[in-house]
Amino acid sequence: MSAVTVSTSPSTAPGTGGTGLREGAFGNATGLVCRECGAGQPLGPYYACQECFGPLEIGYAFPSITREQIEAGPKNIWRYQPLLPVPTDIALSPNMEPGFTRLVHASNLGRELGIRSLWVKDDSGNPTHSFKDRVVAMALSAARELGAKVFACPSTGNLANAVAAAGARAGIRTVVFIPHDLEPAKIQMTAVYGGSLVAVRGSYDDVNRLASEIAGEEDGWAFVNVNVRPYYAEGSKTLAFEIAEQLGWRIPEQVVVPVASGSQLTKIDKGFQELIKLGLVEDTPYKIFGAQAEGCSPVSAAFKAGHDVVRPVKPNTIAKSLAIGNPADGPYVLDVTRRTGGRVEDVTDEQVRDGILLLARNEGIFAETAGGVTVAVTKKLVETGQLDPELETVVLNTGDGLKTLDAVADRVAPSATIDPSYTEFLATGLA
Repeated sequence: MSAVTVSTSPSTAPGTGGTGLREGAFGNATGLVCRECGAGQPLGPYYACQECFGPLEIGYAFPSITREQIEAGPKNIWRYQPLLPVPTDIALSPNMEPGFTRLVHASNLGRELGIRSLWVKDDSGNPTHSFKDRVVAMALSAARELGAKVFACPSTGNLANAVAAAGARAGIRTVVFIPHDLEPAKIQMTAVYGGSLVAVRGSYDDVNRLASEIAGEEDGWAFVNVNVRPYYAEGSKTLAFEIAEQLGWRIPEQVVVPVASGSQLTKIDKGFQELIKLGLVEDTPYKIFGAQAEGCSPVSAAFKAGHDVVRPVKPNTIAKSLAIGNPADGPYVLDVTRRTGGRVEDVTDEQVRDGILLLARNEGIFAETAGGVTVAVTKKLVETGQLDPELETVVLNTGDGLKTLDAVADRVAPSATIDPSYTEFLATGLA
């Protein structure tokens, strides 16, 4: 089942020395729990339930923790170490130290969209300029504890950047697999860190199938979003933790999240629920909305049709970071959005471009295409009466627009091109 070799068995008590892991290797995590049947198994390099083959996630025995203890921590995701599957000494290991990115009060964009109180959680400020640094930091910690020799991933771009950079910093060999037609900037931003970069002729889903096959055959390989996926996915919870803390320890009434695999959206919900259970925030209602591009909108289509199963599609959109035609967490996105009273909506590529420009020209934030999707979907949700403009709303920008310049290349240009002459300047009408 695993690609990273570690001595463990389902009958061994999780979190004990009998697993072959050092004591406290995964902090307060107690084991792996199936999201379908609820069966448990020990911590280790597993991602599928041994009972029903359902996906696994991390279970915890959280200690008592106060807001003050968290606030005294480092200005990165490790301030939440007690709530994550990482050792207490995680900050001492070389890593990219992502997180605690800015939460921008987007009053200009709010007025433009008609939303009374709007915030943008801007994750373009992470080390490789996307939220993927969060999840990769978690996966790297797991890979180290499990004794992996190779740190690898299939990626639509941002994950490739994050894995290559984190591997370089940690001194571990990296092998990254990407679709052959990825945006040039993302290819270059991965290759610059060294390591091995393999372009695969096909879509992300083809790349992911290949990665899963390699993970099943090669010992010592930690694929961040395959055989260490339960740990990797927990990194997205830190977005929920930060949003709540930055709002003064409260949960926003509405959140709009881009959907690729769907893991980010479901883990943001998990993060809010954990904060509530720990008494760190008040248990107030919130709605979570999912955002997709029309050219790859299987979850949106399932939501609108009232289905519980997500039918795979072949992606065809400029939002390549969201171009996952068979999203692993799609059914769970449906569960979360329906339970919280949210929705999943999609927009065209032209609306994505409009969303990028809308955010840039109102708030000075240049988002990649995924951010354009989120802003455009937020606009559509308001216009169609599906999002309440009177409620406090947070939208996520998950990456930097410098990675997807081609998306707006034909929409932006100099206002004028002139000789260095005052007369010519006056002729432009800009004076």
